Amino acid sequence: MSKTFRGGICRPSAPPRPGGPIRTAEPPARAILPLSQHVGTPAKPVVVVGDVVRVGTKIAEAEGFVSAPVHASISGRVRAIADFPHPAGCLMPAIEIEGDGKDEAAACSTRLDLSSAEPAAVRNAIWEAGIVGLGGAGFPTHVKLSPPAAIKIDTVILNGAECEPSLAGDRRMMVEHAETIVEGLLVMMRAVGARWGYIGIERNKRDAIRRMREASAGEGALRVVELATKYPQGAEKMLIKVITGREVPREGLPMDVGSVVQNVSTSAAVAEAVKYGKPLLSRVVTVAGSAARSPGVFRVRLGTPVRDLIGLAGGARDDCARIVIGGPMTGVAQLTADVPVIKTTIGVILLREKDVPTDQAGPCIRCGRCVERCPMRLMPNDLARFAERARLDEATSYGILDCIECGVCAYVCPAKIDLVRWMRLGKAAVTAAGQAGKA
Repeated sequence: MSKTFRGGICRPSAPPRPGGPIRTAEPPARAILPLSQHVGTPAKPVVVVGDVVRVGTKIAEAEGFVSAPVHASISGRVRAIADFPHPAGCLMPAIEIEGDGKDEAAACSTRLDLSSAEPAAVRNAIWEAGIVGLGGAGFPTHVKLSPPAAIKIDTVILNGAECEPSLAGDRRMMVEHAETIVEGLLVMMRAVGARWGYIGIERNKRDAIRRMREASAGEGALRVVELATKYPQGAEKMLIKVITGREVPREGLPMDVGSVVQNVSTSAAVAEAVKYGKPLLSRVVTVAGSAARSPGVFRVRLGTPVRDLIGLAGGARDDCARIVIGGPMTGVAQLTADVPVIKTTIGVILLREKDVPTDQAGPCIRCGRCVERCPMRLMPNDLARFAERARLDEATSYGILDCIECGVCAYVCPAKIDLVRWMRLGKAAVTAAGQAGKA
């Protein structure tokens, strides 16, 4: 029987996932590489306008431990270092590179032996490669692999659930690059001294389950776990609970229960960084939605304008009304298609007018559906009310910081209240108040 968790929803309505293999895009003529493509402090430029760079040249270095460097994804000349549109919905500092069409590569960094590399060397290689969580969260990978000395990590879990509807990138990665993903998992287990490795995959991805089992055969410490097809099955606290039986404490982290969770695509990037000295230069992105003419899964260079990526998918239909970066449940609607693909861009969803919600929110009818379906066992109706009225102490005591912003509450709300918006605003207010109190 497939493992699952309490709450959530089984089949969010959304455009179908595209099929077919990963298609590799040509390097863009121009790349825009934001300094902030991860959780933490933005990177600091180490180039100036006019510098000539090659593919893989470090153009911005990590600013502090919770940060990640940025590398040139194309060869050419630095044209500008300025504010550009960012998928987060605002202007952010970025480095613009004008391509020279040569696609010349810089020398790779030191390669490590996967079977004998020391943990500290592995973590440093991952950091220098600029790898962050490729499942959309963007947390620097080396930080997750650097627990305090007092904490023992015995389990590394790879998230292959890809529970967000319409997305297919992780599934294609598991089907086409299973061996590389397993190599990355073994590397990360070595980095933290973990005894066990798990790969959690929803049961509707039979081809991915088969390939990952084939690739991990003979590795006694690895297990492929079949999960129920449910949203948000891929949330790290859900994965830890259903796979290990451990429950992350309130406002706690996976390492508090001896676990680390990484995305399968992140694992492949780790293997390439350690084995070949390759920095993170590209990622797999799903283009889907009712307004996509030719949905598909594409490997594109970081910094590629989303407008170019949409063109690779046959362009948008004339009645395209909205572009969403991310998945249908958690993505961010865009004001322009001129934002770049960044490390956290898991998908581009194009929606027609008839598929864009237009219902006006009504009053809460206290039906309890949001409470029943919340995978974190919170009370979204009350939390939204506390956030709206700035009752931060009550919001904190009711666990607003444990909200994973999955969108289930808003999805099932018959009154069409944007509960996720209030959660985000409430969490931001609570965090700001806490920081102000420490100042």
